[in-house]
Amino acid sequence: MGKLTDSIKEKIADIRPGIIATASKDGRPNVSAKGSLRVLDDDHLIFADISSPRTIANLKENSEVSILVLHPKSMRGCRIWGKGEVLSSGDIFDQMTAEFAERDLKVNHVVKITVEEAQDNF
Repeated sequence: MGKLTDSIKEKIADIRPGIIATASKDGRPNVSAKGSLRVLDDDHLIFADISSPRTIANLKENSEVSILVLHPKSMRGCRIWGKGEVLSSGDIFDQMTAEFAERDLKVNHVVKITVEEAQDNF
C-alpha cells in the first residue's frame, strides 16, 4: 500500500487548487496555487508548470516540497510532504502537454512529487 490513501486521493481530485510550498537552497519560501495537481499513483503526484518560474527554480535547488489541499468551507483537507522532480520530457510530460494544448496552454515542465508523508483530515 502506498502513502496516498483513497481519502487523500479523493480530496486531491475534488479540491482545487492545491497549494504548493517550495524553498530555495537558502531557505527563501515560495507558495503557489496549482489547479493541475493530481494523483499519478499511490506514491506520486504531478502538476503542470504553466507559469511557475520561482517554483521550478526552487525545486532545481531544493527538491523538498509541501502541499496543502484544503476545502474552503469545511477547512478540512490533507497535507503532503515529499520531493519534487522537474520533468521536461518523457511520457508524463507528453501526456500533460497534449492535455493542456487542448486548452491553448503551454506546459513548460511537469513536476513529479514522490510522497514521503501524507496526513489526512488535519
